[in-house]
This record gives sequence, C-alpha cells and structure tokens, in this order.
Amino acid sequence: MRMTSTISDEARQVHQAAIIVDLHADTPKLMSRGYDIYRHHDTPWPLRRYGGHVDLPRMRLGNVAAQFFGLWTFPVPRRGCHADVNRQLDSVEAAVAAGEGLALCTSAEEIRAARGRGQVAVLRGIEGGQALEGPGDSASTLARLEAFVGRGVRYLGLLHFSKNALGYPAMGVGMDPGRGLTPLGCEVVDACTRHGVLVDLAHINRHGFFDVVARRPGPLLVTHTGIAGIQRHWRNIDDEQVRAVADTGGAIGVIFAPRFLGQDGVLGVVAHLRHLIQVGGEDVAALGSDWDGFVNPTRGLADPSELPNLTEALLRAGLSVSVIHKLLGGNVLRVLEHQRAVSPRAAQE
Repeated sequence: MRMTSTISDEARQVHQAAIIVDLHADTPKLMSRGYDIYRHHDTPWPLRRYGGHVDLPRMRLGNVAAQFFGLWTFPVPRRGCHADVNRQLDSVEAAVAAGEGLALCTSAEEIRAARGRGQVAVLRGIEGGQALEGPGDSASTLARLEAFVGRGVRYLGLLHFSKNALGYPAMGVGMDPGRGLTPLGCEVVDACTRHGVLVDLAHINRHGFFDVVARRPGPLLVTHTGIAGIQRHWRNIDDEQVRAVADTGGAIGVIFAPRFLGQDGVLGVVAHLRHLIQVGGEDVAALGSDWDGFVNPTRGLADPSELPNLTEALLRAGLSVSVIHKLLGGNVLRVLEHQRAVSPRAAQE
C-alpha cells in the first residue's frame, strides 16, 4: 500500500496549494524509444528500479505543476550526442502535441498559466556538455548552444560522467580534481548568461564548480544531488558549495536516490532538505528526483504520485507551510523569473 493513503488532511491541503516543480527526470530518453507519457505505467520489478517512473497520470496524482526533463546522451563524448539530444527534443515536442494535458514552457509565468489551464508544464534541460559536440571550435559550439536555446532548453549541465570539451566530472572517465573549466567551458558559461540559460552544476568536479561561480553567470542550479553534510559521497556537494549557490540566488534539487541520501525512505530526503535550509537558507532548497535516471528511487517516493508523502514528512519535521511551498517549487519559480529578467535575449522579447 502506498504511504499516500495515510496522508493527513492538513498535508493534502498544503500539497494541493503548492506549485510543485521537479528539477530533473530523465524521461525523454524513454520517450524517444516509444514510451507513452500519457499512459499510467506499472513497470514490473526489477525494471522499475531504473525507469518507468514518470507519466502524466502519476504527475496529476502527485499535483506536479512542472517537470524539468533532462536530455542526456551516452556520457562519453562521441559522435551522435548532439543528434541524440535533438531526437529527444523531437519526442518531447511530439508528445506534447499529441494531447492536451502537457504544455511546453520556459518561464515561471508560463508554468502558472499552464497550471491554470489544468496542464502540467514541461521544461527542458541538457545533462552533459557533450551535447554541444562539433568540430570543437568555439563558434560551432556556441552556435549549437544557441540552437538549443531556440528549442526551449532552459538549463545546461556542463558535465555528466566523463570529461568533455568544457571540463571534468566529479567522477568518471577522465576525471581530474586538479583541473576545472576549459577555455571553451568558460566561453559556454558566458554564453549561457547572454542567452538566459541556467547553468547546472550537477556532476561537475569541485574545481570546475567554483570556476563557474567565479564567472557570476547569475543564479546557479544543482538540479539533482545529495548533500555531503548529511552523507559523504563523491556525488554530493559540501556546505561551501551550498553557500556558493545560495549566494547566487540559485537552487539545489535534492535527489531521491538512497545511495546518495544515505538511507532509504522519505526521511532521508527531508534530512537533506533541512540541511540545505540550515546552511544556505530557505530560498535554496528544491526537488531533483532523478526519476527515470537509472537510479532506484527511495522508498515512499517511487514516482510523482507519492509526492504527498514528502509534504506530510516535512510538516511532521516542523517546517512551516511557506517554507514547504518554497522548496516544493517556489524557489525554482523565483530562479526562472530572475534569470529571464537578467537575460538580454529576454529583455528584447
């Protein structure tokens, strides 16, 4: 039986009033292979440990207002990464066009408008700078970035599990803790600022992380991560990194994966969210599930329909309704509003 059957009336009311935004689910890769986002999936064990978590019926059950879909490729730079991301974008666009329950969005205003129409907002972000593959010169790389911006991409994760032309990963092929952003990586970060694209620091090594911070590209994201102050792990960011993102006005999405949380269950997510608030303030905490990302979701948050379990647990932990609404989605909406406002491209629209 799902924990959602025991949710209190107070938690249900708080949850229904929230504008819930998840920063990262890897569903487009499945969609590009025929996965029907409109159908309620009951993926068999053990496959459901790795994917089949997100679909429109379960997003509705969980009151999700907006889902960022991560566009990822094989995490080693190779020919075809750019085309793969474009195929995933095609699949997302085709899925949205096939029904009336989803809406392509790029801004907080559009998310709110979609919610008002009873639709779930779909936003897009790239995981891994190898998606900008090309001849390797700065002109072609920046042209590919601009083309992705034209297709509605709102964030760029610079690294995934391997070294690429922009920098080095926290763990993976070609890792090098002594090296940070490459010169091309610096150019790409600066171009993101010009185009209003949010920079995602998930998976990047610590050296590169602070190289990005030093370039002041506006509010930063770490879309899906654990917090080292709760669970020490190569994938998790430390308190100095948390404060650095908070100082930019950015947001950090807590991942729902037990191996990064340090325990299996909703309370693990609560612990990481509370630590974020203690270290970086109530404006930095957010959700970054990593559903459909080949991770086993934590017990009680196996898919979007179980999100009321988190609201219940946050209330029991003593968080106020206003703080809960911020971390469920309000902080991400604020980041989107700010980045759109400082973008020269947005200012000209």
